[in-house]
Amino acid sequence: MKLVEVNNLKKIFDNGEQKVEVLKGITTSIDEGQIVAIMGPSGCGKTTLLNTVSGIDTISAGEVFINGVNLHKIKAEKRDEFRANAMGFVFQSYNLIPVLTAVENVELPLLCQGMSGKLARKKAEAALVRVGLKERKNHRPSELSGGQQQRVALARAIVNEPKVVWADEPTGALDRETTEMVLDLIDHLNRVDGITFVIVTHDPKVAERAHRILYMDSGVIIQERTSKTRPIYSERRED
Repeated sequence: MKLVEVNNLKKIFDNGEQKVEVLKGITTSIDEGQIVAIMGPSGCGKTTLLNTVSGIDTISAGEVFINGVNLHKIKAEKRDEFRANAMGFVFQSYNLIPVLTAVENVELPLLCQGMSGKLARKKAEAALVRVGLKERKNHRPSELSGGQQQRVALARAIVNEPKVVWADEPTGALDRETTEMVLDLIDHLNRVDGITFVIVTHDPKVAERAHRILYMDSGVIIQERTSKTRPIYSERRED
């Protein structure tokens, strides 16, 4: 089943003096349950593609459908609500709030959606268990390693049981051993929970873990490679 459909997507940045076409008519799709890596040189439009397809940024032309919803045709408030309910986000810099504990960081987006504190805490604790940080739930970011902070960020991304998680260089600040641990966790969440991951990366080792790799240059997808060794997992959680 196609979870993401992108049709002739364009993005132009206009500062009033100069127009720069960053995305030049991208058409692609992502099936539910896939891990997709987006690669390419710096400045080729990878992050802009991630931000426009996820609805963080507006588009200049084209269409983006997420789970059948025409994302840029709905009102901004509805788009924000849809993004909060159906998507998760992971970034290179973790984006954790320093004064909050791990569990408080994970439960925060649920509280912002109006969920009761008791239920938000229960879901946040369950998400931390799934990323192997049960014993670290009361630690603040400064008390955690880089890999542990990224696992907290992953827990925050999946706490709302999203259809898709968008990750922008999620291992860029990690050493090789920690990168492998985080990739193992992403693989597990994909395999057991059926979560779709779209990952922007410069790292070929990260891309090797994907089912598909999209190669970008100068605002277009120039090549796509489908893994012959990575099946699409289907053993979903039943809870």
